[in-house]
Amino acid sequence: MSTRADLALVGRTVASAAHSGTKICPVTEADIVCRLLSRNGPSREFFTCEARRLAVLCREMAERFLDGGRLLAFGRGPWATDAQHIAVEFVHPVIVGKRALPALDISSSFEHTLPALVRRRDIVIGFGPPEGDPVVANAIAIARRRGAQTFALAGGDGDYVAPVLTHDPMMHQELIEVLYHTLWESVHVFFEHRAHGHDIGASSFLYPFLGHAQQPMEAIVDDIASSIDAKARQDEVLRARVAAMSVHAIQSAIMAINHRLDAGGTILVFGNGGSATDANDFAIDCVTPAGAMPIIPAVSLASEVASITAIANDIGSDAIFLRQIIAHSRPEDVAVAISTSGGSANIIAALAHARTRGLLTVAILGYDGGRIAREHLADIVLVVPSDDIPRIQEVQASIYHVMIEELRRLRDVR
Repeated sequence: MSTRADLALVGRTVASAAHSGTKICPVTEADIVCRLLSRNGPSREFFTCEARRLAVLCREMAERFLDGGRLLAFGRGPWATDAQHIAVEFVHPVIVGKRALPALDISSSFEHTLPALVRRRDIVIGFGPPEGDPVVANAIAIARRRGAQTFALAGGDGDYVAPVLTHDPMMHQELIEVLYHTLWESVHVFFEHRAHGHDIGASSFLYPFLGHAQQPMEAIVDDIASSIDAKARQDEVLRARVAAMSVHAIQSAIMAINHRLDAGGTILVFGNGGSATDANDFAIDCVTPAGAMPIIPAVSLASEVASITAIANDIGSDAIFLRQIIAHSRPEDVAVAISTSGGSANIIAALAHARTRGLLTVAILGYDGGRIAREHLADIVLVVPSDDIPRIQEVQASIYHVMIEELRRLRDVR
């Protein structure tokens, strides 16, 4: 089924339901805009209040890394994807020329792994829902007693405890993603300043106000606090741009996906690096609804570590998602690609094959959409118009969370 056929079916279904009196709950552009912009208020309040505290903590994080410390991150359920995301950001920073810093996601068995690994110089971050997670909080308490620097992002007690400004778990997770992105961005600045005195090298584009002149450390703390707040404001602007420029495309994607789900389809979602963790989050959010809301069938191809490494080793990295699409996809399914660049060869290969099989293809992209947008390689393209990778990913999370919320609402009225 083509996208045109999907959307034509949407129109016929709405018209038929209206004629027969059947209860429907169409997705309106106003709903989507409202959901996107509703993220901005809590974000502004959060980072206006927390930016300086975070900057001070980033300074300590940098000192601990320089002293041989590691970052240990963990969470349960959907929150484990945040641990995956922060670990890859520190190990494989997008800042060209920066060294890999030791960070591990220990979510799979953190209750046992944390007591075995944690040392006094380490940094420990526990992720969880806004109402807290007592198991995560207990692990944070163990780490704090061992002398680690602790971030309690799931309630409990730590050197930093995230305030609760929303009880919406998806909005909360978006705030936390901005938080940990600004942690790794800021740590690299402190790390370089501490190690070399003043030259922040390739990370200077993140903090042009620092220049190359020696500055007192307290002045840098103040400047980075202002920058953290400014980065959250950039997200506000980007959400507004997406709401203005892409609301119709988001609406089309939601309705077309919903009809594939009605036909028995499954969402197959995939991405690389930080986008892989977002793909994992997308799928987990679909299958673990709050309360009695409907489940949305979804699978993250980025979570299949054994398959990915086998395919990359035996065939090549360009085939890691393609091979899984060949194995798992059916014509009624949906392929959702998440990419900041819109140009990754393995994403393009998977989308191309998905289209030959009749899948609906949706791409959530950054920059100008890259090759996928230019060459129309997906049926529906959603673009966050920015060249700042962390900000792209943060607003991409807002987009797919809104999509999931609206899909649930549609399916809950059936």
